Amino acid sequence: MKGTVRWFNRAKGYGFIRPDHGEKDIFVHYSGIAGDGFRNLEEGDRVEFSVRQTAKGPQAYDVTRVSA
Repeated sequence: MKGTVRWFNRAKGYGFIRPDHGEKDIFVHYSGIAGDGFRNLEEGDRVEFSVRQTAKGPQAYDVTRVSA
């Protein structure tokens, strides 16, 4: 899936992604961001990601930035 980061709180390590195809915003935790070291997203970043169902609802994982 592709989408746009709606917001991400670096201090708390989570935020939400708005999918391109009109689904509800999807929760993203910093542990779901691909890469080593400090993982962060910025509002407006274009991303590609996978989604898994958790007890608390859908969650993005394997999140990577993509060109607009």
